[in-house]
Amino acid sequence: MGKTEKQREVLVIGGGAAGIFAAIAAAEAGASVTVWEKNNRLGKKMMITGKGRCNVTNAGTVQDIIKNMTGNGKFLYSALNQWDNEAVMAYFEEIGVPLKVERGRRVFPVSDKATDVVEALERELKRLKVKICYERSAKELLTENGALVGVKDQKGQLFPCQCVVLATGGNTYPATGSTGDGYAMAERAGHTVTELLPSLVPLETKENWVAECAGLSLKNGLLTVYQNGRKIDQGFGEMLFTHWGISGPVVLSLSRSVCKCLRQQPEAAVTVEINLKPALDKEQLDKRVVRDFSKFSRKNFSNALNELLPQSLIPIIIKLSGIEPTRETNSVRKEERERLVDLLQHLTLTVSGVRPITEAIVTAGGVSVKEVNPKTMASKVVDGLFLAGEVLDIDGYTGGYNLQAAFSTGHCAGAAAAAYLEEN
Repeated sequence: MGKTEKQREVLVIGGGAAGIFAAIAAAEAGASVTVWEKNNRLGKKMMITGKGRCNVTNAGTVQDIIKNMTGNGKFLYSALNQWDNEAVMAYFEEIGVPLKVERGRRVFPVSDKATDVVEALERELKRLKVKICYERSAKELLTENGALVGVKDQKGQLFPCQCVVLATGGNTYPATGSTGDGYAMAERAGHTVTELLPSLVPLETKENWVAECAGLSLKNGLLTVYQNGRKIDQGFGEMLFTHWGISGPVVLSLSRSVCKCLRQQPEAAVTVEINLKPALDKEQLDKRVVRDFSKFSRKNFSNALNELLPQSLIPIIIKLSGIEPTRETNSVRKEERERLVDLLQHLTLTVSGVRPITEAIVTAGGVSVKEVNPKTMASKVVDGLFLAGEVLDIDGYTGGYNLQAAFSTGHCAGAAAAAYLEEN
């Protein structure tokens, strides 16, 4: 008996970064493609990445990308060899999205509008005659004798098919549709799902003084993470004080190490040390403070830090220094000044926890990559099933790395799914 029209289709579950590129690759390879998207539009999470600007990739080398994908980065070698960041950049330029490279080799659309990225991809899907089913989601993968035979949607309706790309994302930002559905479906189909943890997530601190400078952004902070006094990670870049702790790119990048510490040793003391003046060594900073103290020698100590620190941070540093704010600056003793210098380079916060996983940018954990063919993204458990993007146990730092991983695995999965249909 011949295959039905539906059985000849590649069904892509999820219309995010990985799903869109899977659909494009499958359609370009000649397959008939249908995408199920639970929202009323595609790429909803892409629309908020990079603060609404969409950091599409990173212009570093493939080795740089692997290094910055801290969760199973080596698994991506084959996918990146097939569809790397240069291919992604060339593709966006080709479909009418001019790009630019910024600090940290982050790549953004010249327009700074994530909508331009998503709308260009939507035009490509339309050109390739990909069918999009909005407000439709999958609930169960149906298998017989280890092979895929169909999918049930949220209404219990059966969609017969023999080839599916599962690209449902993680369980972060649930308002965008990433609610972890794919993990449950993959697990019921026989896959192993590793522990799900927040990655790229803000940190909560025990010190409540952070609320006094909430909203303050530091462009060039050097942050070091310690576990029980032992250094475990370090990062440099922009950070943000919040009402409950700290956030910002460098904090998000370090949060994976913090989450790992808290999971392995819940009772461990995890601290983050902030160097407010990383461009200066201790001696240089002391000379700078001496110069400022001399300039404001007859004024109160509370006025002596105006040129050294942001205004909202000054009262906090004064309080932590133990120096009376009303004292004349010229009365500050050498040992007090040295304590102040040490404080400026070792401002310490105690981590009390992390924000909920729903506030994380990326989910760490997912379908075990040991059960997925890295060359094709094909499941080793279910014949006809391909997996791509955040549903896999892969994650990385901020800087365009996670979207690149989604694009590469999605493109790889879509092309392989089309080839699978040809062969079966």
